[in-house]
Amino acid sequence: MDVAVVVYDGVFDSGLSALLDVLDAANAMRGELAQPPPAWRVTTVGFRRRVRTGAGHVVETEPAAEAANTDLLLVPALAERRPDALLQHVAGPALAPVRDLVAGTRERGAPVASACTGTFVLAESGVLDGREATTSWWLAPVFRKRYPAVTIDETRMVATSDGVMTAGAAFGHVDLALAVVRTASPALADLVARYLVVDERPSQSAYTIPSALAQSDPLVAAFERWARLHLDGPIGMAEAARSLGVSERTLQRTVRRVLGTSPVRFVQDLRVEQATHLLRTTDLSLDSIARKVGYEHANTLRILLRERTGSTAGALRGR
Repeated sequence: MDVAVVVYDGVFDSGLSALLDVLDAANAMRGELAQPPPAWRVTTVGFRRRVRTGAGHVVETEPAAEAANTDLLLVPALAERRPDALLQHVAGPALAPVRDLVAGTRERGAPVASACTGTFVLAESGVLDGREATTSWWLAPVFRKRYPAVTIDETRMVATSDGVMTAGAAFGHVDLALAVVRTASPALADLVARYLVVDERPSQSAYTIPSALAQSDPLVAAFERWARLHLDGPIGMAEAARSLGVSERTLQRTVRRVLGTSPVRFVQDLRVEQATHLLRTTDLSLDSIARKVGYEHANTLRILLRERTGSTAGALRGR
């Protein structure tokens, strides 16, 4: 398979390296399988002979024309955490050639893939319209507002939809590269993961910080503060809305628009976050912790923790 990795000024160094290293490792380990998949022929392409990364390193590239017949185009993330600067950059003239390359690659039917902030480049090029995708969990509200035609699910680590593969936050590049390997050989992907000591991470949920998401909107931020004060008891949406001076309908719609979830589920996220914190920092019993986060029975919390974090209460306490 011919793979082109497009690099551009400001590219995220670790993201670029992760893609190249995982594919290189897969090529090196193919021979350990009884039925190895075809090798990946990886070319680093760009629109200038030398590109400067976000950390200031210089990468030499082949001409972008080398990607004209590639079987897969990989777009590493942009090294930019600030939402306003990120949106300005991905929509600006500097990345116009990259956006055109992405769009052109999909027009001829070849798949494209990206992770973290690189998913914004894909969305800006239009290839994610009408498709499902994921991105960095903390940028999801910004992404959702900017690209309403994309169905974004920031709880997923990797999402594949009609020839476009996206992955979550910064080191999701590793998960993305392993997913590429897995499409050719699940056995090889497992082997590479074991050699590189990479744990399976099907979801970003365990890493999400609800308060960080809530800051994207004043009403959602106020609801988050109010909910935290009432976590040890039942939380009614009507009471919350009255306390915040809005209608229940407005609260429901705003939370769903900003976070892509319901207020009830967001409150559950807050309870999981607080329960996890108490498990890791106190010796309180699970029954006591359950009552502190609004659940009468510990089993209710136990089920919710496993569902949202993928871990048992005991495993979380052990960490």
